[in-house]
Amino acid sequence: MSIKLLLDENLSERLLPRLSEAFPDSSHIRILGLGGVDDRSVWEQARAGGYLLLTKDDDFLGMSLSLGWPPKVICLAIGNASNAATAQLILSRLEEIRYFNDHPEAGFLLLKPAS
Repeated sequence: MSIKLLLDENLSERLLPRLSEAFPDSSHIRILGLGGVDDRSVWEQARAGGYLLLTKDDDFLGMSLSLGWPPKVICLAIGNASNAATAQLILSRLEEIRYFNDHPEAGFLLLKPAS
């Protein structure tokens, strides 16, 4: 079964083509017509659609702790990185993301570049 990512509004839609081979059927919150909605609505869309939520917004950590999962959340600690750097970080951690997706007790994953 493939992993579907839902990209939050703080990430560019232009990431989708770079991620499509590893994460087919992924989408972006704006593509789903939900640009500008609150975090809870993003959360609910990810849950309803069977997505892993990909974001740079650490507010989702609190939601993950208080509401549980699904959806599972991947938070990118990358600041204002380019789309190429963002995609490279995600793809370089593909095995970790797969493990996270399959682990029944994991709900939040923080990814940051190696220092």
